[in-house]
Amino acid sequence: MAAPKDARPSFAGLGGQSPEGLFGSLPTPCYILDEAALRRNGKILAGVAQRTGCKILLAQKAFSNYDLYPVLAPCLAGTEASGLYEARLGAEAMPGKEVHVFCGAYRDEEFEELLRYADHIVFNSPRQLEKFGPEAKRAGKSVGLRINPERSTQEGHAIYDPCAPGSRLGTTRVQWDEKMTPELIDLLDGLHFHTLCEQDADALEMTLDAVEKRFGDILPHMKWLNFGGGHHITRPGYDIPRLERCVCGARERWGVQVYLEPGEACALNAGYLACRVLDVVENGETRVAILDASAACHMPDVLEMPYRPPLYSAEEPGKLSHTFRLGGPTCLAGDVIGDYSFSAPLQEGDLLLFGDMAIYTTCKNNTFNGMPLPSIFVLHADGRLKCLRTFGYADFRCRLGSK
Repeated sequence: MAAPKDARPSFAGLGGQSPEGLFGSLPTPCYILDEAALRRNGKILAGVAQRTGCKILLAQKAFSNYDLYPVLAPCLAGTEASGLYEARLGAEAMPGKEVHVFCGAYRDEEFEELLRYADHIVFNSPRQLEKFGPEAKRAGKSVGLRINPERSTQEGHAIYDPCAPGSRLGTTRVQWDEKMTPELIDLLDGLHFHTLCEQDADALEMTLDAVEKRFGDILPHMKWLNFGGGHHITRPGYDIPRLERCVCGARERWGVQVYLEPGEACALNAGYLACRVLDVVENGETRVAILDASAACHMPDVLEMPYRPPLYSAEEPGKLSHTFRLGGPTCLAGDVIGDYSFSAPLQEGDLLLFGDMAIYTTCKNNTFNGMPLPSIFVLHADGRLKCLRTFGYADFRCRLGSK
């Protein structure tokens, strides 16, 4: 199927070339990481850090393809981890940089090892701070507590809202007043909040207002304040000047070092998932293209979020002449990526290219139904393609048994 040029940000790295021309020789499904796009994102983030004095970390939960860490490392202060394995990866793959870690609850048998890798350790509750904080302090680590400002700024994505009623994430002011003794407060170097998801700086402003109302009396006694992630800084149209006012305002008002830890912003629009049509079936008026890529296995956020990923040369259903539902090959009835329209009907063997596939894909994919994991390639800035990793039956089997 011939595809017209697609100038959307998700496909800017193609340079006007067709997906078939660029990636037609690759085995599908496969991920392609775009080095030039990562470099562009890093440059934007470095500019924010330079102008404001904040420090920006890579949240590895969104992007943990460590072969590309050297591209981002010159632009970042370090990495953020959600536990022992990510902390170790950050320390090993970005040597000499800061390693921050936050976990809802730490495990006794892992904490000593965690102290080898982490520089900043953030606790979720006063109880965890009381249990592990003294040990972290004795090891020379910077100790923080996650706070919950109780100000929701998003609708429709409750699963990603840490400020939803009954949230398990962060310490509310009521909990602080009830549980935080002077001895525990003395352990703290900083506070951390994370309330955003793919949002602009106006949501950060609202959050900071709630932080000041609930914890403004405490912040002048802290050395640092971590704004968490969810800042879509590298998205076209993001209000960077407003973000910078938020950062500078916090530094001036409370005298703290400000940290940001975006994941998506580091690797936004910096990768693709190439796949091919295996079959086309019809059910009533619905035409369904069965792909060799699965939403459930290879792009799980499509179902979990949920969202409709960008697709090269395709439009909203009904906008172009031929509308198809795109689904995976698994037995899950809901393994559906979405409905798209095309200028020509899809046929078996057609190459499709999904955009913005560097984030929450390689780090979240799975082998449900025995689906093979896609190979991972990197598209270098000079146009070279390099295979970073292939997977096979052994990668499926080794997770499930002893032999």
